[in-house]
Amino acid sequence: MSAPLAPGSSGLPDSIRPTVLLLSLACFTSMASQRICDAMLPELSRQFDSPLAAVAQVVSAFALTYGLTQLIFGLLGDRYGKLRVIAYTCLGSALGNVLAALAPSLESLVLARVMAAACAAAIIPLALAWTGDAVSYARRQETLARVGLGTTLGIFGGQFVGGVLTDSVGWRWAFVLLTLMFLSVGLVLQLHRRHQRDDSGPAPASGANTLFGKTSELLQQSWVRKMLMFSLFQGAAGFGTMALVASHLHERHGLSLSSAGAIVALMGLGGVTYMASARLLIARLGETGMALTGGLGTAVALGVLALSPWWPITPLAMLLGGFFFFMLHNTLQTLATQMAPQARGLGVSMFATSLFLGQALGVALAAALIDHIGSAAVLCGAATVMMGIGTVLRQQLRGRADQEAADRARTD
Repeated sequence: MSAPLAPGSSGLPDSIRPTVLLLSLACFTSMASQRICDAMLPELSRQFDSPLAAVAQVVSAFALTYGLTQLIFGLLGDRYGKLRVIAYTCLGSALGNVLAALAPSLESLVLARVMAAACAAAIIPLALAWTGDAVSYARRQETLARVGLGTTLGIFGGQFVGGVLTDSVGWRWAFVLLTLMFLSVGLVLQLHRRHQRDDSGPAPASGANTLFGKTSELLQQSWVRKMLMFSLFQGAAGFGTMALVASHLHERHGLSLSSAGAIVALMGLGGVTYMASARLLIARLGETGMALTGGLGTAVALGVLALSPWWPITPLAMLLGGFFFFMLHNTLQTLATQMAPQARGLGVSMFATSLFLGQALGVALAAALIDHIGSAAVLCGAATVMMGIGTVLRQQLRGRADQEAADRARTD
């Protein structure tokens, strides 16, 4: 395991930089595979002659599988090494995307997406957990922002490329591109890790060695349960409803799929902007300020997307929405890496599982509600939830800080 960064250091040590870059590329590919179908949903609906709620399974089934299998990979990463598991699952995801490109029916496409998701699930949580093992808490949020840069660019790339390829050469070519990306990253990371010390992280202090036993042990902690609830609601209101924004813009404003996908992809660009300014913002706002500002800013952006009668304002709303959403998300990720340091891979995987279960529920619920109350009302509901997350998280963090201060005072 790499040596921790000193709190006062100005950058990553040379021993960590290549691994952080490769993990960022792996996260990019994983997230791109998740968002690649967002802008192609209307075309898939026409191609397979199915309603939007049915074709939305290519997103919701991916997210559900992605979430459920992360617990297994968290345990494997703790036991066998996080970089090793990431490398092998990249290769498995390449195979799943080959099958998606060749899918003859909606059912086979959903099954191929499930296979790809079952492998891609390992990448982001184990990348975060490896960072938690390798970097001190004082510098962890900034380093996670660097690793997360790949994730945010993956949102931008996945949504944009999905829309462009669907409009130009056809949706199948999007999965061909993903195949090549996963294969390349997996092979390079496999070669790289042989020259890296890939520790499995700290061994659990107690408890059963089974997945159920370790998960149950962590769930007994109240802070772990709270973090999982924050993750669930952010996944549903943020990532879940975001999958349908392109369809909302397409139907409400008459934009092409390419244009709608490009606008939605600005969420990723907003996230990149946050990542570039993360160090300054973390120092200025602190965790409580980041939580509140991120939640309120995301809520305002979703409200503008829902209610604006003019499409030219929606690109700015998406850009700012991505900035504030990832401000909140980066704060939650940092907290997640420390909620179970004795089993960090499993703990972060539990957090990610909750996030993507929320996404799956959010996509399914939003797709069902759109037919009854309209997409604008669904986005307004999501804005309310995001506002609540930021407000409650800030209160919880202040409460924990006050409790820690009181404990220190009693000790002294």
